[in-house]
Amino acid sequence: MPGTRYTLEVQPVLPERLKRLKELANDLLYSWDREVRALFFRLDRELWESCGHNPKVFLRRVAQKRINEAAEDRVFMEDYNRVLSVYDTYHQETARADILQHLDPKEDLVAYFCAEFGLHESFQIYSGGLGILAGDHCKAASDLNLPFVAVGMLYRQGYFTQTIDARGSQVAHYHPMHFADLPVDPALDANGKEIHVDVDMSGKRVILKVWKAKAGHITLYLLDSDLPENDEADRRITYQLYGGDINTRIQQEIVLGIGGVRALGAVGLKPTVWHINEGHAAFQILERCREAVAQGLDFDSALELVAANTIFTTHTPVPAGHDIFDYALMERYFGSQLKALGLDKEKLFSLGSSPDSQGGFNMTALALRGSRFRNGVSRIHGGVASRMDAYIWPQIPPEENPVGCITNGVHVPTFLAREWANLFDMRFGGGWRNELLNEEFWKHIDDIPDHSYWSLHQSLKAEMLAEVKRRVIHQHRRNGTSEALIERYVQYLTPHDADVLTVGFARRFATYKRATLLFSDPVRLARLLNDPKRRMLLIFAGKAHPHDLPAQRLIEVIHEYSRRPEFEGKLILLEGYDLSLARKLVTSVDVWLNTPEYPLEASGTSGEKAGINGVINLSVLDGWWGEGYNGENGWAITPHGAQYDSAYRDREEAQELLDIMEKQVIPLYYHRNGHGYSEQWVKKSKNSMKSLIPRFNSQRMVMDYVRNYYAPAKRQRLMMLGNNFARAKEIAAWRKRLDQSWPKVSAWRVDDGLAEIRSGEALALRVKARLNGLHPDDVLVECLVGYESDNNEFIRLDSHIFAAEGTDESGETRFKLDLYPRLPGLQYYKIRLFPFHPALSHRFESGYMIWL
Repeated sequence: MPGTRYTLEVQPVLPERLKRLKELANDLLYSWDREVRALFFRLDRELWESCGHNPKVFLRRVAQKRINEAAEDRVFMEDYNRVLSVYDTYHQETARADILQHLDPKEDLVAYFCAEFGLHESFQIYSGGLGILAGDHCKAASDLNLPFVAVGMLYRQGYFTQTIDARGSQVAHYHPMHFADLPVDPALDANGKEIHVDVDMSGKRVILKVWKAKAGHITLYLLDSDLPENDEADRRITYQLYGGDINTRIQQEIVLGIGGVRALGAVGLKPTVWHINEGHAAFQILERCREAVAQGLDFDSALELVAANTIFTTHTPVPAGHDIFDYALMERYFGSQLKALGLDKEKLFSLGSSPDSQGGFNMTALALRGSRFRNGVSRIHGGVASRMDAYIWPQIPPEENPVGCITNGVHVPTFLAREWANLFDMRFGGGWRNELLNEEFWKHIDDIPDHSYWSLHQSLKAEMLAEVKRRVIHQHRRNGTSEALIERYVQYLTPHDADVLTVGFARRFATYKRATLLFSDPVRLARLLNDPKRRMLLIFAGKAHPHDLPAQRLIEVIHEYSRRPEFEGKLILLEGYDLSLARKLVTSVDVWLNTPEYPLEASGTSGEKAGINGVINLSVLDGWWGEGYNGENGWAITPHGAQYDSAYRDREEAQELLDIMEKQVIPLYYHRNGHGYSEQWVKKSKNSMKSLIPRFNSQRMVMDYVRNYYAPAKRQRLMMLGNNFARAKEIAAWRKRLDQSWPKVSAWRVDDGLAEIRSGEALALRVKARLNGLHPDDVLVECLVGYESDNNEFIRLDSHIFAAEGTDESGETRFKLDLYPRLPGLQYYKIRLFPFHPALSHRFESGYMIWL
C-alpha cells in the first residue's frame, strides 16, 4: 500500500504503587535476577518477547489497562513488594569480609576495561565469549560488593543479529539502537552538565560522550562518539563492535583505552588497580604514562609506576585475537603525542614489538610490557600463553615466566535454570547462594531424589524443544520453505515426549572449534541418529564473524547435512544465537558437545554453563575441561598435540568422539531402571553439577583475581607512589643499568664438581661471576635440586640460594653454597644466576637468566 508509514507509541502512566518498576528497568541487576524480570514477563508475555526482553521498552508499550489491573492484583503486588525488598536489601549490603581482607572500599577501586560486555540480550554491546565473560565478571563483582567500575563503549549498532537463509548462508543484520531504550543515562558533573572528554585522532579532536549504566553495586561507563560536534566519519567510530577496517579498529581502541582513562578522571574516579581484559584496551597504558610524565616523571619511571598496578588478561592463542597495527598507522595516530609521552617513535614501536609482528605494533605485547600481573584463562591456556609470550622474558623458562592463570567461571544466578534454583531453595534453603565457594556443601545434590532430578531436567528439555520448534518454524517460513517440508523438519521436536537424547553445540563459529568434526563419518552418524529405539537429536547454533568466510562455510555445511534425508528433523541448525537462546540450550540439552583443536580453546565457558545445570559435557580435554573433568562428571576426548598432522588429528579425534557417543553416551542414557529413567545417567549428571558449581563460578574467579592480582597490584602501587615515586624511579634506573650490563655478565663454577658424597655430608658448590658493573646484591645465584622423570624431564623439588662472599680485585664475585641434599641416592641439580630487586612484582620480571 502506498504512502508513508508513521509510528506512534502510546505509553502508559504508571500507577503510584508501581512507580519503582522504572527503577528496576534501569538497573542491569535485572540481567541476573529472574524475579525482577518475572514482574515484566507476567504483565504481558507476548509483549515481553516482542520487546527482546527489554524492560525499558516494555514499560513504554505495555497497555494501561494491564498496568492498572496489576496495581489492583493482590498476588502481583505481593510479588512486586517482595522483589523490591530483596532488591533494596541487596543494595544495602556492605563489602564482604573476604573482600575487606584485601581491598578497602574507601580507598581502593578496580577499573576493568573491555571492548564488549555481555550482560543481557537486551543490551547488545557484546559479540561472544569475551563479552559474556566480562559481563559475568561485573555481576560477580557486584555480588561480592567489590569496589569496581567497568569501562567500555556504547555501540550505536552493537554486534550483528543473525539469520540463516534458505541456502544456509549467514546474513548479518545491524539494527541501530536507541539509547533511550537502554538502561543507560548520561554521566553528569557536579553542575548537572553532561560529561564529555576528547581524544586526539590523527591531529583531530574527537569528542566522546560518557554514559553510565547501573548494574547492582557497580557502574559501567561507556563511551560514545556519535555526537553532532564530530564529523560523520568520527561519529561512526563507535557504531559497530568489531566493525569496519583496521583504521576503525585503532580508532576504537584509542577511544576505549585513552578515552576510558580520561572518562574516569572526568567523573572524579581514581582507580588504584587497572585491569585490561584482552589487548583492545592496552592504549590506556600510554595515557596513564602521559599523565605520570606530566607529573614530572621520565617515561621509563612512568611505565614502572603504571605497570605496577596493571593486570592484563589474555583470552586466546588464536592470532586473530591479537591486534597488530602497522608502524605507519601508529605514527599517524601517535606521532603528535610522542613529546607529551617523553619518548621517540622507535621507543614507542619497541613497546609493541613481537617476533610475529615485524613492522607492526602488537597490542598484546604492549599490554604485557605495560603490566606486572598477567594471566591466561585456564591452566592449559596459562601454559600456552606463557610459551606464546616468552619473547618478553627471553631467558626465562616459559613455565616460570610471569604469565599465570585464573580459570574462567560463569555467573551461577544468570545461567542456572530457575527450576534448579527453586529446587535448591526448597531443599537447601535460600542460603545456598552464599555457598558458591564451598565444595563440601554441593555434595548435598546427591540428596535430591533421582526421580525428581530426572523429572526436572525432562521438564526443562520439553520447554526447550517447544522453543526450538517455534524458532525452526519461523526460520523456514521466512525462507519460503513449504509447510510439508517444515513439518518434516520439526517432526522430532515433540515437547510432550521429551525423552530423546539431545546433544547441543552452541558457540561462536570459528574454524578451530571444529563444529563439523561430528560429521567426519556421516554414514556412522546417520546410523546412530536413525535408531528408532534410541532416538537422538543434534542442535547447533552460533554466529560466525561477518569477515570470517571459512567459519561461515561451517554453517553452510551443517545446513547442507540437515537437509539430507538421513538427517532431516534430527539435525537442527538454529539462527539468531544470543544470550537468551544460550540460556535455553545450556540448561536443557542432555549433552554439551565441544570439539576444539587443542590447545586453541583458551577456556570455553559454555560447557561450564551447561555443567552447572547437570548437562553432561562431552569435550576435548582443552580449556577449562582439562581441569574440570574428573572421570565421573562427563566424557573426555583425548587431544592429539600439534606434532600430529591436522588431518590425522581430526580423523582420530572424530573417531573417538563417535566411539564415545555409540558405546558410552547412548547406552547410558537409554539404560533404564524399572522407574523409567537411567540411574547411572542421573549419577553422572549430579556429578557434573556438584563438581562444577563451586569450582567454575564467577565468584570464585573474581576472588582469585582479588587475592592473586588485585591485592598485590594495590601493594605494588603504594610502593611505587611513596616518597615522590622513588621506587618507580629506582626500578627504572636499575632496569636501564641491567640492560646495559647484562650482555657481558658471565658465571662459572669453581668447585670440584663432585658427583658423589656420603649421607650427611655437604656438597660444596662455588660459583664465580663477572657482573660487569652490577652489584652482588643485584643478582641471585640459585641451585635447583630434583630428579629426572621417565621422559628425561627435570622435576624440581628444592631450591637453595648462594651467599655472596665478595668481589676480588679482578672484578670477579664469588658465591658459596654448602648443599645438604634431603634426597637419598641419585639426584640432579642445576645452577643459575638471575637479576634480583626486592621491589619486583615477579622474581623473573627482568627476563634475564644464565644457566651454568
